[in-house]
Amino acid sequence: MSRRLLPSGDSALLVECDSLEEVLALHDALSADPRPGVVELVPAARTILVAIDPSRIALESAATWVRRIPAEAGSRTAGAAAEPVTIPVAYDGDDLTATAALLAVSTEALVARHVSAEWRVAFVGFAPGFGYLVSDEWPFEVPRLGAPRTRVPPGAVALAGAFGGVYPRQSPGGWRLIGRTSAELWNPEADPPALLVPGRRVRFEAVDGG
Repeated sequence: MSRRLLPSGDSALLVECDSLEEVLALHDALSADPRPGVVELVPAARTILVAIDPSRIALESAATWVRRIPAEAGSRTAGAAAEPVTIPVAYDGDDLTATAALLAVSTEALVARHVSAEWRVAFVGFAPGFGYLVSDEWPFEVPRLGAPRTRVPPGAVALAGAFGGVYPRQSPGGWRLIGRTSAELWNPEADPPALLVPGRRVRFEAVDGG
C-alpha cells in the first residue's frame, strides 16, 4: 500500500492512496489505533484528511503515526464492534424495474441482494449526511441515469456504480432510485448529526410501502 502525505495547512494532513480499498483499510487501521490530538479522520474516494489539534500533537508526529500504521487492503475492522444501522426501505422506487432489467435480474432478486448485503459507509459527501455505501456482497455495477433528475425526494434509496446511498434531503441527482425510507439521515441538532458516518455498518430491511 502506497501513501503520499501532503500538508494541508497547519492542522491537517492529506493522505493520498491508490484505491478506495486502500482508503478503507487505512481508515480502519487509523481508527483502531487513535492518537491524542488527532481530532478527525475524513475519508474520500482516494484520500483521507487527518485533522489534528496542533497544541496536542505536532504535524510531524501525526505524519509518523500515519506512515507506521500497518493496513491491508480489504480489511474491514472499523465499526465491527457496533451493531449495524438498520434502514427500513419500501422498495417501490421509480427506477427499480428498469434497473433490474439493466442488470438482467428480476426486481425480487435485486431487492433480495440489496437486503442481504451488509454495507459500510466508505465516505460521505455530495450533501450533508449522504454516505457512499460499499459492500463486498454487492456484485453489481449500476449505470447512472443519462440525465440527472432536478429533484430527488429525501429518503430516496439509490444505486450508482458500485455504490449504494440514501438521499438525506431533496436535491438533484443522477443515481437510480430503487426505494424510499422514513429514516432520518441528517439532523443538525443530533450528535452526531449524520446517521451514516464513515466506517458505520448498514443493513437495509424491506417494509411495506404504506
